[in-house]
Amino acid sequence: MTDASALTAHPWFFCGIGGSGMLPLALILKGHGAQIAGSDRSRDQGRSPEKFRWLESLGFDLHPQDGSGITSASQTLVASAAVEDTVPEVVRATTFGCPRMSRAQLLATLFNAAPFGVAIGGTSGKSTVTGMTGWIMTAAGTDPTIMNGAVMKNFATPDAPFASARVGQGDAFVSEVDESDGSIALYRPKVAVLGNVSLDHKSLEELRELFGDFLARADVAAINLDDAETAALAPRAKTLVTFGVTSSEAQIGAVDIVEGPVTLTATVLDRRDGTSHALTLKVPGRHNLYNALAAIAAANAAGVSVADAVAALGSFLGLARRFDVVGSSPGGVTVIDDFGHNPDKVSATLATLKAHPGRVIAFFQPHGYGPLRQMGAELAEVLARKLDADDLTMLCDPVYFGGTVDRSEGSERIVRLIEDHGGKAEYVPSRADCGTRIAQIARPGDRVVIMGARDDTLTLFAKDLLAALA
Repeated sequence: MTDASALTAHPWFFCGIGGSGMLPLALILKGHGAQIAGSDRSRDQGRSPEKFRWLESLGFDLHPQDGSGITSASQTLVASAAVEDTVPEVVRATTFGCPRMSRAQLLATLFNAAPFGVAIGGTSGKSTVTGMTGWIMTAAGTDPTIMNGAVMKNFATPDAPFASARVGQGDAFVSEVDESDGSIALYRPKVAVLGNVSLDHKSLEELRELFGDFLARADVAAINLDDAETAALAPRAKTLVTFGVTSSEAQIGAVDIVEGPVTLTATVLDRRDGTSHALTLKVPGRHNLYNALAAIAAANAAGVSVADAVAALGSFLGLARRFDVVGSSPGGVTVIDDFGHNPDKVSATLATLKAHPGRVIAFFQPHGYGPLRQMGAELAEVLARKLDADDLTMLCDPVYFGGTVDRSEGSERIVRLIEDHGGKAEYVPSRADCGTRIAQIARPGDRVVIMGARDDTLTLFAKDLLAALA
């Protein structure tokens, strides 16, 4: 990265420092020598204590979320756009006249300060493509900085269990970039990657404009020709590297695809020079083949040969909570921890599971009452359509961290909708009771998938469930 002295010359305060978007930014700034304090209501509520102990061991100065950590006007407050003005840190920072940055503004500032930015965009798969691209470039010796919204298993060690960032000394900065809040417009990438465009938080018209402008700003764009919306934006790019499986026009393609329960193999074709390369992935599912092709194209646009990129992916271990196999019980029940929380991601996870025999028990913890209202109907349809008569969906109440959200109707509505579509579902309000119920009904050969977002304790729930099954 370039000289980050302008960013490290004053102290920072992160409101919600343990969040998946905040934590890697705090790690990157700290890696450049910045002085950082922070607070998190999860810490105040006693959740994920090991994460906060780890941050303190690295020298982060943690405070209760009561405003006491804001001590001078020289601190810059980092808070997501969603943080209310009534939060004590925000009130106190306003009183002091502290500058304030959103998560997205800080990430864009760090990204744009780097000599060579590789930005990973798209509705789904960004975290995995970022992890894959970062791993390829690390293996190729470019020593990149990587910013991810998920823990990258390749970089996680006993000393760094929450490795959602890597601080490198090279020129490259690899990061996922978000379109949901429009902040994708802030980035000036050398390489822009676009995997897919589908309805999530914005209208398709808005998405076409945001993603089209994103491609146009980059020196090279890597795009998925199999996705019609993405392919339609190709004319916006200055220079293209294209990938795909079904498109014969794709410069980087794949044939001889063999899907295993937890692996995938294929032959990657580089149609520009006629070479072919054997790919072995330790992560399953057709969506991960697309993620791999996106990463190969991204790394290639950044100067890594296709052969080296394909070889590096053979040792890519995946991301925490992305179809993360926790283990199998002695009785032959497999537990999988997964971040699936919107219809697209849940659909990809269930498709991967249903490509192989065995009953599926899908446990789903909604990540809020608001999101459930917004996409509940679509989610119910996916759960009913992707699962068979023998399979079961189980929902507990949505995760709730406080605030003024309308909680009048939650998971019971989704269970009704799943049943209306012909699916089988149960609503058990308490998560702990869901675990007890699953342990009672699971039988040899079942796959139990634990799905949901914005709650680190789901991983603990998955591990406890595996222990109960044993």
